[in-house]
Amino acid sequence: MNYIIALASALSLLTTALAVPLSERQGAQTVHLTFHCGPAEYSMAFPADGTVYSTNETDMAVNIIDAPDYNAYGQCQFMTAGQATLASGFSSTGVNQIHIGPPQPVLGVSCQGMCVPTYGECFRNGQYVGPCCNGFCAANRCRPWVNPSV
Repeated sequence: MNYIIALASALSLLTTALAVPLSERQGAQTVHLTFHCGPAEYSMAFPADGTVYSTNETDMAVNIIDAPDYNAYGQCQFMTAGQATLASGFSSTGVNQIHIGPPQPVLGVSCQGMCVPTYGECFRNGQYVGPCCNGFCAANRCRPWVNPSV
């Protein structure tokens, strides 16, 4: 009798889990980017699912991209109007940045994977969890580039 009750409970949990669409169960992390074009800027938010998302900004020459919550330099590809050199850096407030030289329009962006938020576990039980979104891994936690108390 206990076996039947346990089996029924397990099946009901499985049915509930399968009722949620696969895309929601394996939801891609959301990427937030801000594109700086001299005094102008525009922002995008999209899932890191490997799809190329158009910026719809073909006339604005981008020189810096802010990526406050995603490891965009390591996990994104940027489609530019011409040949560009990308360099990783961070702002004075500790936000991940990508510098584009020479400045030019970014036509599309594709990101894939996940990253660990600040103060999340980058190592758990001795196993690597993933790269830090905005900072570095120290003592098993993602630490911000800049000390927030300064």
